[in-house]
Amino acid sequence: MNRLLISGFLITLLATCTKPVDRSWKNIERSLQTQLITVADGDTIELPEGNFMFTRSLTMDGKANIVIRGKGMDKTVLSWKNQLEGAQGLQVSNCHNIVLEDFSVEDAKGDNLKVNDTRGITFRRIRSVWTGGPKTENGAYAIYPVLCKNVLMEECIAVGSSDAGIYVGQSDSVIIRNNTAYWNVAGIEAENSRWVEIYGNEAYDNTGGLLIFDLPGLTQYGHTTRAYQNKLHDNNHENFAEEGNIVASIPPGSGVMILATHGVRLYDNEIIDNQTVGVAIVSYELVAALNEDAVEQPNAIGGAQTVNNRFREDSLYNAFPYDIRIYRNRITNSHWFPAVSNDIGKLLILKSPFTPPDLLFDGIDDPKRPQREICFDENGDVRFVYLDAAHDFEKYSMDIGPFRCTPEMMSARQ
Repeated sequence: MNRLLISGFLITLLATCTKPVDRSWKNIERSLQTQLITVADGDTIELPEGNFMFTRSLTMDGKANIVIRGKGMDKTVLSWKNQLEGAQGLQVSNCHNIVLEDFSVEDAKGDNLKVNDTRGITFRRIRSVWTGGPKTENGAYAIYPVLCKNVLMEECIAVGSSDAGIYVGQSDSVIIRNNTAYWNVAGIEAENSRWVEIYGNEAYDNTGGLLIFDLPGLTQYGHTTRAYQNKLHDNNHENFAEEGNIVASIPPGSGVMILATHGVRLYDNEIIDNQTVGVAIVSYELVAALNEDAVEQPNAIGGAQTVNNRFREDSLYNAFPYDIRIYRNRITNSHWFPAVSNDIGKLLILKSPFTPPDLLFDGIDDPKRPQREICFDENGDVRFVYLDAAHDFEKYSMDIGPFRCTPEMMSARQ
């Protein structure tokens, strides 16, 4: 069976799996919200088996050592398909040591599952999905911890986010492992977070598979992310993010994008058949230039982040990536042409036809840090592009030589 037939079969199968099915809906809205308010620290809330419809956000605030457990992600389904009030589905705030496990969350107007200002949060076997498939109208984030510490996300499934499926923002000490993300704009994203481990995940059929971002104007800036043993393949979905959102800049066909951050180690991953680029390292200068005319849409919902063209006013923000090592990955691409629905793809098809790059660096100079310590040490024949984007691509190059890791860099790569 050839590749096209296999791809068509898989798309049909995925569509079948995410179509709404006939369900018998039950109402536990009032009783569950009461439990979330009155539960004593140290207790467990057992969610029953069944399909449950909600019309407003559920919230839990100021609790400690609580477990919220369903009967399985296919057996306990919480839906906000008919939501009338609020944006989030389930929101947990200002808590300590919370475990959410073994249930599904569907179709909130904004974010399906949001946790903020919480120390110690575990998401385990959570399925978060928009059942109508990938649409701009979907909420921004499927699973969304922000301003948290000691975060564990494992064995979860995220589908249909108009921003990011498996996401962590402005958080510390994070483990993202053994999750699956598809039909999102960004499959997995670590944003402005520190000491992050991302491993054992699979991201496919997103616009971009894995994003490691640092953005301006937020409460903290990120560093020290290790991503390894992930399968990031076939992330070629059209970009359906809200116009003006930062992830609207991601070219369809992006395996990994590293934006304006540092202390990144990307190794031992499979990065396969992402049409436009395997791994891209870019500055916020490039993103802002590509979006200088973008405006936030008045009806934007959820946590969408608008491109900030005033980022230079943030004196603490470094718009340029540095201290990045990319090594020992398996990067291949059977596509001959990048996606041309974006400026990067159009440029690449002009500059390197028939050879979309495995590795790309925008090459925009950091006036404060001439030595960026960005290097690659990949096995095999990889295709590299240095854009020189700040100088009208005058020194555009496909020579990886100046960016190969030295023995000194590799000895300190961990």
